[in-house]
Amino acid sequence: MEILSPKDRFKPIEQGLLSQDKIVRPSLTYWQDAWRRLKKNKLAMSGLIILIVLTIMAIVMPFFSSYQYDVQDYNNVNLRPNSDHWFGTDDFGRDLWTRVWWGTRISLFIGIVAAIIDLVVGVIYGGISAYYGGRVDNVMQRFAEIIYSIPYLIIAILLIMVLGAGINSIIIAYALTGWVPMSRLVRGSLLALKEQEFVMAARSLGASASRIIFRHLIPNSLGIIIVQITFVVPSAIFFEAFLSFIGLGVKPPLASLGTLMNDGALSMRLHPHRLLFPTAVFSLILLSFNMLGDGLRDALDPKMRK
Repeated sequence: MEILSPKDRFKPIEQGLLSQDKIVRPSLTYWQDAWRRLKKNKLAMSGLIILIVLTIMAIVMPFFSSYQYDVQDYNNVNLRPNSDHWFGTDDFGRDLWTRVWWGTRISLFIGIVAAIIDLVVGVIYGGISAYYGGRVDNVMQRFAEIIYSIPYLIIAILLIMVLGAGINSIIIAYALTGWVPMSRLVRGSLLALKEQEFVMAARSLGASASRIIFRHLIPNSLGIIIVQITFVVPSAIFFEAFLSFIGLGVKPPLASLGTLMNDGALSMRLHPHRLLFPTAVFSLILLSFNMLGDGLRDALDPKMRK
């Protein structure tokens, strides 16, 4: 029996077979992969485009309009949509085109402020509670439960009685209670993350608690934080519209979508256009945020896909 040498036992593989194992697709980061998945979601991208268009319209249109939102013209009262007043006019002859976009600006402003409050107060509060745990977590969560048990509407009404109706009262009322759901969400996410190996490694290297929370734990929870923000903004806009609709929100002559819908509801039978346009913009905002939030949830956490 012929014994083969080591060189004869093995044959070099062809170069063409080696090239099959090459990775030709470029590597993607977490955010690049999430953006790629989000772009495939047509509903989410439609919501994002609508929100961008509405935001640009709310910022730009009042400046380019030839009418002011608070200027009254009793010679043009309750006009139907025409070439001069695209959305018609109200009881005081004010241009509804300008007032609708001005109201959209105020509603979006309140939604953005609510999101900032959630990011600052809710994320920090939930992060500290989850990281320290034990007695600190127990005390902080009991305090959060007490705050959350007080209805937002009651706080808003009490502040309006003390400070008067307006944007400041709405924002302060939300700042007192609106951050609790975000803090609970962040706490639940960080409780699972703080037992991971990278946190233990950071502790062993002498990293401070603030560094671990803000450099390691919270960045790894940005996915759920971003998704929650897309639901916080429409909720705040809805609460502002509700308070303004019942007369406890923005003071005249300022306009928000809630006040415009309230004015339109009073004259719905005779002048339906006064209710139609602010309601359409309001519905588009809420629908777009919900579609974008669902798409972000699926893109940032593939396990949550339906």
